Amino acid sequence: MNIARALAAAGIEPREARLLLAEACGFSEASVIAQGEQELPPEIEARFGQMVARRRDGEPIAYIVGRREFYSLPLSVGPPVLIPRPETELLVDLALERIAPQAPASVLDLGTGSGAIALAIKRNRPRARMVAVEISAAALEYARRNAAKLGLEIELLHGRWFDPVPGERFDVVVSNPPYVALGDAHLWQDDVRFEPPPALVAGKDGLDSIREIARSAARFVRPGGWLLLEHGLGQEKAVQDLLAAAGFDDVTTWPDLAGIARATGGKLKSD
Repeated sequence: MNIARALAAAGIEPREARLLLAEACGFSEASVIAQGEQELPPEIEARFGQMVARRRDGEPIAYIVGRREFYSLPLSVGPPVLIPRPETELLVDLALERIAPQAPASVLDLGTGSGAIALAIKRNRPRARMVAVEISAAALEYARRNAAKLGLEIELLHGRWFDPVPGERFDVVVSNPPYVALGDAHLWQDDVRFEPPPALVAGKDGLDSIREIARSAARFVRPGGWLLLEHGLGQEKAVQDLLAAAGFDDVTTWPDLAGIARATGGKLKSD
């Protein structure tokens, strides 16, 4: 079977079929398009067929190919980690705005997963000390692998939220914590069905993790420092109230590119 026929027979979205065939062949996607008449060796045809079957079952493309780009960084991903999403790049933008390029700032990323946020900040603020915490040992291995591959030095710590950094204070604390409500219909839809539930679900209203972070944050943020949190649709008012109650001023919510209220942050009151 040649490339054109293999793509036509795949039965999945054409762009996805081209991407998977390029992965199976070791070609670029442009080469797959340009070489439609080229015959596929049986082993590549079989590999492509296996990938297509996984995609037909709904498995995310990122898990099938083992990577996802985030903030222009190629990251290894797999079932132990949440797939980095474009809307989370807003958190990186907000953090970078609060870290001067030449400042030796101290930054903490809670629930780092693949390391996406921490590595993007470190790439753009190389003088900052970047600490990343993750409770899942399997996810932490992905973050270690990504940091080594990208040649970025970050401190990776195993534990729950602030537990691994007792007595420390940071200029910026950033987190994309679990914020999906238990029983939310989205948990059974699309890519989310395959992602690790502990990285998604946070109690009956989706706010358990954010509550836990907010309660402790003032002890770990320097006066005048920032706490920045991603959250879900319709959660912004609750998150604003939690940050205000925890001693943060200038509490603000920012929309993502789709116009959805996606991140809320506040500045810790100075003593």
